[in-house]
Amino acid sequence: MSEFLKRTWAEIDLDAIEKNYRAIRGSLADGSRLMAVVKADAYGHGAACVARTLQAAGADWFGVSNLQEAIQLREEGITRPILILSYTPPEEAARLSRYNITQTVISREYAHRLNDEAAAAGVTLPVHIKLDTGMSRVGFFYHHEQADAAVLEELTQVCRLPHLTAEGIFTHFASADEEDDGGFTQHQFDLFCHAVERLAQAGITFKLKHCCNSAATLRFPQMHLDMVRPGIILYGLAPAPWMRTLLPLLPAMSLKTVASLVKEIPTDTCVSYGRTFITKRVTTVATVPIGYADGYPRSLSGTARMLVNGQFVPLVGRVCMDQCLLDVTDVPAVCEGMTVTVFGGDGNEQLPVEELATLSGSINYEVVCLIGKRVPRIFYRDGSMIGKQDYFSE
Repeated sequence: MSEFLKRTWAEIDLDAIEKNYRAIRGSLADGSRLMAVVKADAYGHGAACVARTLQAAGADWFGVSNLQEAIQLREEGITRPILILSYTPPEEAARLSRYNITQTVISREYAHRLNDEAAAAGVTLPVHIKLDTGMSRVGFFYHHEQADAAVLEELTQVCRLPHLTAEGIFTHFASADEEDDGGFTQHQFDLFCHAVERLAQAGITFKLKHCCNSAATLRFPQMHLDMVRPGIILYGLAPAPWMRTLLPLLPAMSLKTVASLVKEIPTDTCVSYGRTFITKRVTTVATVPIGYADGYPRSLSGTARMLVNGQFVPLVGRVCMDQCLLDVTDVPAVCEGMTVTVFGGDGNEQLPVEELATLSGSINYEVVCLIGKRVPRIFYRDGSMIGKQDYFSE
């Protein structure tokens, strides 16, 4: 396997992803399929390699955000069904058919436009109906059984459009990751089941009914239905901190950089933009080539830490676009070119991505998704490098 530019890189443990998949699969209700959600470049982990790993492990479906992501998977050898979870311009009906992609239908107007474009292209498209039971984002609005009863008639008509085949119906939970959501997830599930039952009475049935995101997959096996849609837990991260013990998961990504320069600076010396940090002693500072353009948030300035030689060291001064600085005074034998762990494991220590998320006022989802495209993803199996995704060389 060829080398890669050791500036800043993300290491992806494919064994961890497969183990997470098998742990999730083993927790499912009997007969429930698994849709692996690999949108946003597999939450920053590298969609092509991750999807191939999950397909080989037995994933039934894949979920993506848009047509470009779906086509990427097809061109990378993914043959399992793919559902676009959000909007695709209706005029792309021919390409949806050509690549055998299932599209989500989000409204009556959208359904009719998609049907018309499919008819013009001479194709019939498989679709899943999105029912909005509480997110108020996309989908047929169905928040109240009585007030929104007319929506069921709309759905009945949509499901009979000649160039759409409604194979599935789904909803998305708004607060399944909240330890106490006041019963709202159960309310959404009940609304969904009521709508499905009413549609069945009108002769409209679906092969696949699915509700559960990662949090609901962990918490509510009675809601697994025909399929679940895990995302963040495939990558070994919990949807919320209190959920970490619900299933044994292995974080798959670690983020690495190097010490590009190591120097000693005197007492009372300012460091980085704005002179927000001034040394109180003779200080050994290591410059590391990672910054907010790589997805390392500027909001971590003066609060975060990294691992060098298995020891925690503080980040000092403001995070720059391409670089930041560490106080490595108390770490022996630090030298230029030495690997620095931004998050992940080093020796006996672990620096979880959740720590960065908390310090930056964000969530683990966002931190891993925002790792920049100039950061190559390096894939490992059994501790050995087996592939890389270098966005600048493709």
